[in-house]
Amino acid sequence: MKELTKNNENALAVEKTNIENNMELMGWTGHLALSNREMNNFLQVEQIQDPAYVLHIKKDVVNNFQYYLFNNPRIANVRLFTDNRYVNEIWPVILQESRIQDKPSHDEVIKQSGLPWWEIQENVVLTGVPSEPTPNEPFMTYLQEFKYADNTTHNGILEISMKLSNFFSRTFSSVQDMNSQLMVVTRDGEVFSLKDSPVFEQHSAEQLMNNVKLTSNPDYETVQFEVNGQSYLAIQSYIPSIYVHLVSMVSLADTMEDIHQSRVRYIVLILLLVAFLVLLSYAMQAIILRRLKALRVSMEQVRSGNFDVKLPPITGSDEVGELGFHYHKLILKINELIQDQAARQAAGKEAELRALKNQIDSHFLYNTLENVKMLAEIEGQFLISDIMTSLGGMMRYSMEWKREHVILSDEIQHVQHYVSIMNIRYDGRVDLRLSIAPECLKQEALKLSLQPAVENAIKHGMRGMHSSDGSLVITISAIRCDQACVIEITDNGCGIPEEKLILLNRMLRMEESAYQDVRQLFVHQDHRDSNGIGLRNVDQRLVMSYGTEYGIRIESEERSYTRIIMTLPYRIMGGGVDIDD
Repeated sequence: MKELTKNNENALAVEKTNIENNMELMGWTGHLALSNREMNNFLQVEQIQDPAYVLHIKKDVVNNFQYYLFNNPRIANVRLFTDNRYVNEIWPVILQESRIQDKPSHDEVIKQSGLPWWEIQENVVLTGVPSEPTPNEPFMTYLQEFKYADNTTHNGILEISMKLSNFFSRTFSSVQDMNSQLMVVTRDGEVFSLKDSPVFEQHSAEQLMNNVKLTSNPDYETVQFEVNGQSYLAIQSYIPSIYVHLVSMVSLADTMEDIHQSRVRYIVLILLLVAFLVLLSYAMQAIILRRLKALRVSMEQVRSGNFDVKLPPITGSDEVGELGFHYHKLILKINELIQDQAARQAAGKEAELRALKNQIDSHFLYNTLENVKMLAEIEGQFLISDIMTSLGGMMRYSMEWKREHVILSDEIQHVQHYVSIMNIRYDGRVDLRLSIAPECLKQEALKLSLQPAVENAIKHGMRGMHSSDGSLVITISAIRCDQACVIEITDNGCGIPEEKLILLNRMLRMEESAYQDVRQLFVHQDHRDSNGIGLRNVDQRLVMSYGTEYGIRIESEERSYTRIIMTLPYRIMGGGVDIDD
């Protein structure tokens, strides 16, 4: 239907082009007729002319005038109707205007004030002489008023005629589509077309046009309708310059028959396709269900506890084949996990026995240290006694790892034991000072989180000591800041260069691979293991326990101080939640 509509729109477009060409030809002819100076002078005479002058006009002017005007065979007639009573009629060009004054078109032409007026006339006969056009054929006429030299006084009317079959050449052509026919509808509703067209076999053109509502739209408009069960398609376009509608009337009988036959073919084709798909689906279903049944039987055995089930081979690249493949892998993985779990249970039992043995060994070690301490006190070796006390406290604190978190006071006591032992090595030059706010004594802290910072302070701070007395002062302070507890470990050691300090702070949160590369660079430069791994481990434990907003930050000034700042959420040990004011 779309193709049919498009083809008829193209036919209308071709006909409109023909009409425009004919309008241009008739307009040019009218301009040529009114621009002849001798003809204008003759039409505007103010007295009766002698016969010799009239004969001259007929022989020279009119004959030459006809020769130039009739060089195009499509022009049927050119006539000048004048109201000048002094002008003699010279047939067939110059006639008196009184011959057409009774026609309705005369008054319409006068109203146009010099503009052209187009009209389809079925009768242009004036005298009935044989040289005039046949009265049975309609004409498209071009009518235009012409005036005297003052351009105000009426002088007459120019008439140019062209056969309707020439003006609408495609409409009246015998070579057309059998199912379509062009029609011309005048402003008065009169219809002109080929009466013997096959489109009008059952219904006349006038009957068909009664079902079409004409509009003033120059674009193409389409309407489909039925007359006595017969379907038609009308495509119309208005031509405002000549006041006619051009309509392409299409009989849809053959088209609807083709559509019906196509529908029947498609229905038969669809039924055959459905039957084929049903058979194909049945065959595919049988194959799929056979493999699914094998999977169901295997799953029932697994549900009953038999993980040694042997799955029948399920091949194929479809979903069932993939399901069978992954199910087979799943059974193997379950058996592997069962074996791993059994191995872990055995290893757990072994670890429990080993832990019991270690507990017995640690109690033996504590008792031995206690005996050495008592002997040192009996012998008056109080320094050795103090060392044994500190060492025993450290060992007991380190080895009894029952929980991850401790109170801050316990952690500080462990640091005090560590400093006491380190003072033996450094002859008492390590001075530990505490500034702990009372509300922070019960603060929750990670076990063994302060010792790595103090150990770093002693290890690096004693190197290049700059204080006058050679003592290393380590200050541990803890204060509460809103909902956080800030712990600072400050030493007055050699400090850290600025570039190295920036890198150390970055190393705390580096990815493992990047950290290992930077760590090897430090080892290569310092020729010792000064990589800050203890502080990195503490920072990672803090992040895992409390989140990324908590952790460690390092501040330092070369040859002045180094400060480790540890930020924790303020929590009282035992509560398990943050404590608000």
